[in-house]
Amino acid sequence: MRLNRVLQVGAVVMAAGLALAACGGGSGSGASGDKNLVQRAKDNKKLVIGIKFDQPGLGLKKPDGTYAGFDVDVAKYIAKQLGVEESGITWKEAQSAQREDLIKKGEVDFIVATYSITDKRKNDVSFGGPYFIAHQDLLVRQDNTDITGPESLTGNKKLCSVKGSTPAQNVKTKYAKEVQLQEVGKYTDCVTALLNGTVDAMTTDDVILAGYAAQQPGKLKLVGKGFTDENYGVGVKKDDADGKAAINKAIQAMEQDGSWEKSLQTNVGPSGYKIPAAPAIAP
Repeated sequence: MRLNRVLQVGAVVMAAGLALAACGGGSGSGASGDKNLVQRAKDNKKLVIGIKFDQPGLGLKKPDGTYAGFDVDVAKYIAKQLGVEESGITWKEAQSAQREDLIKKGEVDFIVATYSITDKRKNDVSFGGPYFIAHQDLLVRQDNTDITGPESLTGNKKLCSVKGSTPAQNVKTKYAKEVQLQEVGKYTDCVTALLNGTVDAMTTDDVILAGYAAQQPGKLKLVGKGFTDENYGVGVKKDDADGKAAINKAIQAMEQDGSWEKSLQTNVGPSGYKIPAAPAIAP
């Protein structure tokens, strides 16, 4: 009897120890664990941040393995305000169709990736910001003269966009009967298709398209007829009120100390894109 009792107690103690270890391992670093963004950053001094890897001027992974662009600068500024140095950031690619899942599954702490704030997305994640307002536009080959705006997407023209993106949904909703929409994984796939003549145009936000046009001088051009307002937000775990508030505070500080405009001038200005005024933060 006594031996059985000892064995039972030992089993309970071991199970409790395993449960505690499992809980402790979940909050050790990066985006894992149940703590809110502010607490994780404070405790770990590390963050996993989602960005785009293929958007020149915004979020680009360079050949040397470093990252550059306006979104990258915004992400680093927010991290710094949360007490995390650049050396404590792990960058994770956040493709358009994967962003909500990355946040909900805890694979990233937050996302800065030309992420338009929409009511549908608010069902799954929360947003800080907006930190920028872009406008959906079209990119065409330099010699194209018949595509002058969304209303000219007639005659079964082939239009390329990215799966899970707001522009693709806009086209499906408003112009689906007039165009052949081809959805791919990355915007660079659209650029390749546009250059080789597989598609007639590509669509996404003007600030993104301006970067691709700057990469292909004399080959591609921005139509310049923006037809939506896209409010870029910083995606964070749903209902993380403290995290959202901290992100908004960081964005405001970036705008006020001149870092916001300086980053845009450095990363986007060379494309010829007109730098807009900073938007008001949503309540």
